Amino acid sequence: MAEHGAHITTASVVDDQPSIFEVVAQDSLMSAVRPALQHVVKVLAESNPAHFGFFWRWFDEIFTLLDLLLQQHYLSKTSASFSENFYGLKRIVMGDQQKLQRLASAGLPKKQLMKSVTFLVLLPYLKVKLEKLVSSLREEDEYSIHPPSSCWKRFYRAFLAAYPFVNMAWEGWFLVQQLRYILGKAQHHSPLLRLAGVRLGRLTVQDIQALEHKPAEASMMQLPAGSIGEKIKSALKKAMGGVALSLSTGLSVGVFFLQFLEWWYSSENQETIKTLTALPTPPPPVHLDYNSDSPLLPKMKTVCPLCRKNRVNDTVLATSGYVFCYRCVFNYVRSHQTCPITGYPTEVQHLIKLYSPEN
Repeated sequence: MAEHGAHITTASVVDDQPSIFEVVAQDSLMSAVRPALQHVVKVLAESNPAHFGFFWRWFDEIFTLLDLLLQQHYLSKTSASFSENFYGLKRIVMGDQQKLQRLASAGLPKKQLMKSVTFLVLLPYLKVKLEKLVSSLREEDEYSIHPPSSCWKRFYRAFLAAYPFVNMAWEGWFLVQQLRYILGKAQHHSPLLRLAGVRLGRLTVQDIQALEHKPAEASMMQLPAGSIGEKIKSALKKAMGGVALSLSTGLSVGVFFLQFLEWWYSSENQETIKTLTALPTPPPPVHLDYNSDSPLLPKMKTVCPLCRKNRVNDTVLATSGYVFCYRCVFNYVRSHQTCPITGYPTEVQHLIKLYSPEN
């Protein structure tokens, strides 16, 4: 049994194929970085909405742009994504002979590089946006906000009904490919690698030596630019390389910090955390005085601060504690992502409907 399963943990000497544990670990690395950075930005936005609210509202686009710079730098310099290079892996163009393989320092060919960037950066961005769209449509369908026409209503309800099955088929495709990779029936653990025309392999001694000597050779071979256009192009390349290098260094340090957080918040350490972080219950938030002359709050507690009419379908905003009409606050939060009174960053999920005893 041990001999039959040896390929799961030990790569073949001939094709230097990494183990399933290595490829899964590098896949999970970048998927752990995104929510960690998103949490940091959310905390900053909640503490100072005026300065950091922009980063929270446009987090997906900013993260995608930084990820694009990072991945393009690594793919062109090391023939691997950031996470693949972190685990000592490289991308090998399909069809290359074992003795004629390109060194990792040569980078990927333009065709494979463009495909790799698309699947590494653009596809995850579109998937995140699609998930947010589905979540928004489900909320509108549940609470019947702005009832659409019958044709459009049937269309997006069919879309909501089909999305879980499409997503399950997508995830199942990746699972089947990983099982085939474990059993030695496939060279790719992910179907996206096959579509990009590459496979993963371990860095060789020659690759490591070439990567170590490449920065020194590049600085020695650098020639002074002639025209102004060449100088500007050279300066832009240096700037983009510096940004990518700073991102890679920061992420390399952050990876160890993320692993520490995963250990710290694991189930085995929950009791220790409770004893170390046991603090007294904080006092309730201080609400604004309704007798003040603030133009944001009505004089009567039963009036909605947005429409200035008696509230209908009372809904409280969990981030601030203020109560509005459901339709008023839903439309405001969906458009502005902030509390109308305090300006705190807010999402539709923070709306809580209130029910009186007589209802």
